[in-house]
Amino acid sequence: MDTRTRRFPLVILIGLVLAALTLALAFVLTRIEAQRRMSRLPVYGTVTDFVLTNQAGRAITLNDLKGKVWIADIIFTRCPGPCLRMTTQMKELDAALPAASGVRLVSLTTDPDFDTPEVLTRYAEKFQASERWWFLTGARPEIKRLAEEGLKLTAVDKDAASRESPEDLFIHSTIFVLVDKRGRLRGIYETGGEEVDWSVSRSNLLAHAALLEREP
Repeated sequence: MDTRTRRFPLVILIGLVLAALTLALAFVLTRIEAQRRMSRLPVYGTVTDFVLTNQAGRAITLNDLKGKVWIADIIFTRCPGPCLRMTTQMKELDAALPAASGVRLVSLTTDPDFDTPEVLTRYAEKFQASERWWFLTGARPEIKRLAEEGLKLTAVDKDAASRESPEDLFIHSTIFVLVDKRGRLRGIYETGGEEVDWSVSRSNLLAHAALLEREP
């Protein structure tokens, strides 16, 4: 066997190693680029201070969420529509978040006349909400300002003629929003609809919340 013949397998081996290294490097660079794109979560707005009351009757302000990443939605407890689904989905997030996570969950009510702290306590117990999950009520103008101006969530009173039941009171947003430690709105996530895959929204939301927790 001449020298060229002996060297041929070695050349193939070196080629395979270089190809494997190239693929590994491409994979690492792709992951880095994905992380870099994730770190560029847009800023949709900033939450201004508010004073509301949680299910325990405690006054909650923006300062209580300072330095915390939080996920918010808007519901009401006697909702005959999507609220049950949304609260079930929020419960999934509550269960999925690591015990050491500082992420807060915030559910605003559109129906403060009915949703008193006592009603919200029973509702929270129904869904076995952890201590990280606050249900907030308070003055209607204060809720409206936080929801619409800060969180880009809407809630509109339904005309009596269009109500399908006595509890069919509001048309409201069915999205979850993500707020960073500085009170800036950084993510908007669909929760329902024919074209919405909740598992994808949930995965993105949890990943983005973890990313924002790592921000200074």
